[in-house]
Amino acid sequence: MTRTPTTPFEGQKPGTSGLRKKTRVFMQPNYLENFVQATFDAVGGVSGKTLVLGGDGRYFGREAAAIIARMAAANGAARLIVGQGGWLSTPAASNLIRQRKADGGIILSASHNPGGPDEDFGVKYNMANGGPAPEAVTAAIHARSQEIDGYLILEGGAPDLETQGTADLGGMAIEVVDPVAAYADLMETLFDFDAIRGLFASGFRMRMDSMNAITGPYAVELLERRLGAPAGTVVHATPLPDFGGMHPDPNPTWAHELMAEMMGPAAPDFGAASDGDGDRNMILGRGVYVSPSDSLAVLAANAHLCPGYAGGLKGVARSMPTSAAVDRVAEARGIECHETPTGWKFFGNLMDAGRVSLCGEESFGTGSDHVREKDGLWAVLMWLNILAVRGQSVAEIMADHWEEYGRNYYSRHDYECLPNDIADLMLSILRGELSGLPGRAEAGLVVAAADEFAYTDPIDGSVSQGQGFRILFEGGSRVVLRLSGTGTEGATLRVYYERYAPGPEGLDRDPQEALSDLIRATEAIVGIEGFTGREDPDVIT
Repeated sequence: MTRTPTTPFEGQKPGTSGLRKKTRVFMQPNYLENFVQATFDAVGGVSGKTLVLGGDGRYFGREAAAIIARMAAANGAARLIVGQGGWLSTPAASNLIRQRKADGGIILSASHNPGGPDEDFGVKYNMANGGPAPEAVTAAIHARSQEIDGYLILEGGAPDLETQGTADLGGMAIEVVDPVAAYADLMETLFDFDAIRGLFASGFRMRMDSMNAITGPYAVELLERRLGAPAGTVVHATPLPDFGGMHPDPNPTWAHELMAEMMGPAAPDFGAASDGDGDRNMILGRGVYVSPSDSLAVLAANAHLCPGYAGGLKGVARSMPTSAAVDRVAEARGIECHETPTGWKFFGNLMDAGRVSLCGEESFGTGSDHVREKDGLWAVLMWLNILAVRGQSVAEIMADHWEEYGRNYYSRHDYECLPNDIADLMLSILRGELSGLPGRAEAGLVVAAADEFAYTDPIDGSVSQGQGFRILFEGGSRVVLRLSGTGTEGATLRVYYERYAPGPEGLDRDPQEALSDLIRATEAIVGIEGFTGREDPDVIT
């Protein structure tokens, strides 16, 4: 064991999903080691503890896993459970933490961000419940990172992370496990695999795009091996360190190959994509794109069709920017509905307290209380279960849902890599104008209320301020503006537009057309083009 002297690095402040920086930043001498030691120290040390370790296979992941294993041993950890090759999807890591009753885990991922030596890398600590560290812990990690003067690491070469089994590493048991098996077994307990096998046996066709990311092996095992989908159903199934040059974000812009196939004349019945670390999903039918907000609402309305949720949902939760479509399902079913800030850790408290079973974010994340992370393949399997039981197409299910509950027209506009000072100035000015906005009329819409969202956790009483700006219009339309915490370069402004149509008329409009006056009103109030110099967003979902 060696204690290596070090000095702090600026900016090691974890965001909503851990610390994300450019890969070469993490590859600097002592940079990763400082952050990992700060994490160990902030959680009270890891002596005698059991930890889980794995990641999405992106560039530098194997090297980082080897370093962290040597540091865990030097810090006295009793056992380290590692996915073979350093691989674990984020939901699979959460499951292993919970299943093995580990004290916590480290996930090496920058989620949906591109990978490679000139792209992004990330490190995230998850707690014993399998969920992301809460704000008190991430604040403690940051504070420790700014005063650290040394870290502990075991001398010697990289440990063997390729051979399954248990070995000794400096007195610590290092257990290398199949990264897929435990997760796939869990899915069999939640869904009617016989019904889904019957669906595929009937000639049902699907395309699953794993975007050269971590879900490839999971999707092949579940869809093609256990459920009988034809070989080749899963495309881009081999995880690559740079995701094959793909941007592993499952949205219509980056999953354009899948979008083209599903909107084409020979489209399969069902399409889905997942992201870099496996916690996000995009759902498509033949000629139909299902927004994440609508997907959450449909899953809530039909969860009882799946064995794992046959007894009904305890409640549902959504992030504040996510549309209120799921609220209408909760109201109709007489169950709790919670609105939280963005970040899965806020859902964890509600799930641990038994208040909610299902939750989701508009950023293509959906999940349930089977783990404490969002889960892309879980959402895909739930959709397949629902399709198998209802015997309808995706388009028919969506039409039935909107007829019953009405439609929340919804879209997110992303302005990426903005200069931080410009983004901060624009929102600072908006903050100062909030109190004067009610009564203002723009593009035929009148502002009813405006605020900056704050959240008081109903379980532990913690308060989270500054969680995004809301402008609410008379009639129920709204716009939300916030800066994303998942980028590594500049600022990403996300603008969310929502309008409710009660039905049965007006349910089949193009979302951008249905939201056009709301978009014009927002520009008049906020002046996005004037501040950014951009006529259009970089990504529309």
